[in-house]
Amino acid sequence: MRFFKKLPPYPRAFWLLIICFFFNRIGASVIWPFITLYIREQTSSPLIAVGYLTKLYHSTFFASSGTLNIPVALTTITTLLSLQALSNVIGTSAISTLMDLFGRKNIMVVGLIAFSVLLILMSAASQLWQWVILLPLYGILQPIFYIGVYAMIADIVKPDDRTSAFAMIRTASNLAISIGPAIFGVLIAQTHTAAYFISIVINVIVLVPVIFVIRETLPEKTATTHISTGYGTILRDRPFVTFIAVFTLIEIATALVFNLLSVYTKENFNIPENQFGQILAINALMVVFFQFGMTRNTRRYRPLLIMSLGSLIYGFGLIGYAVSSMLPHFMLAMAVMTVGELMVSPTSNALVANMAPPDKRARYMGIYSLTYTFGTGVGPVAGGVLSDSFGPPAIWYGGAVTAMLAALGFWWMLRAETTAPSSQTTPLPLTDSPTIS
Repeated sequence: MRFFKKLPPYPRAFWLLIICFFFNRIGASVIWPFITLYIREQTSSPLIAVGYLTKLYHSTFFASSGTLNIPVALTTITTLLSLQALSNVIGTSAISTLMDLFGRKNIMVVGLIAFSVLLILMSAASQLWQWVILLPLYGILQPIFYIGVYAMIADIVKPDDRTSAFAMIRTASNLAISIGPAIFGVLIAQTHTAAYFISIVINVIVLVPVIFVIRETLPEKTATTHISTGYGTILRDRPFVTFIAVFTLIEIATALVFNLLSVYTKENFNIPENQFGQILAINALMVVFFQFGMTRNTRRYRPLLIMSLGSLIYGFGLIGYAVSSMLPHFMLAMAVMTVGELMVSPTSNALVANMAPPDKRARYMGIYSLTYTFGTGVGPVAGGVLSDSFGPPAIWYGGAVTAMLAALGFWWMLRAETTAPSSQTTPLPLTDSPTIS
């Protein structure tokens, strides 16, 4: 009870959104972490014809290293995942615009229904050509509920309370992703079809309160509101574009850790998958137990200062990976990096929400979400080049430099914000228009 007394007076809709998002993330947690495995096992027949793109991908990023013995079938799947990433960019751009024009709720309802139908089709897909069609659709439909929830929270939570609100939703997300596979893991191990239908059932359960209880939060347009359907005005928002560019550096560094660290620890230090899970557990547990406390202590400072300091700590954590050689060392490095993550993640969410005009919030949040997609596309490739050119530890030194460049970028933004004349510049956390309470 003492914990809840320290919370801001959030509206009831906020708590309902948190609960719905929590269950939605549980459903997602039995699909996306294992989707490569599902595709490979469902398309169990040998792949006779491998396209030029797959061969190029394999020869460029795997063959030269000589350390990763990955079957051609898996490289085919990773090429398919590139289609998913591309469709995610296109889908997020379109869906965010639709949410700003027609509301969040109806798009979220359609998204949950369409995604459930897609999961049924995915459960029956046994041919590679079917996945060529289904994975781009997955990339379009999967983030709809996520974007809608974040836009709704930005709509209904006051600017001063948003950092704590996004910290709570991030905690709920990490908790859901941690317990989902743990609860349903045994069932999924028996048959992968169960994973799809577990996610479908959860989507249907979430659909009920979304339809009948949650109300539309899209701010009402006044007579003077200019309705913009594109991204031109957003891309001319220099503080926002600058922030996104700098924040993308952090996402690139993050992608290095969560895409390459497992291979790095196994190939160079013989740390098996089950022990690597202990490294990831450090991150998940710290988010669950310390995120809200960290946010409560950092919210008194300027957000860009927290972003800069968090990015710097993130960089030190990455250096820790480079000098580690044993499991406890890697766990300590993960703990250091996670401290930076606890500072950066909810603060960045709140900053974007505060910079977004009410009629463009979904698009601002959509662009923000794409930094993860971009980081995942660039980070592992850059890490592979560094590893092949200078040795495996170069991955982490490169990531540390990237994170520290982000720290400098946020510091520069803070200095520009502080030194600008008050008549021309309003501090970023206060630039929000009135919200619906």
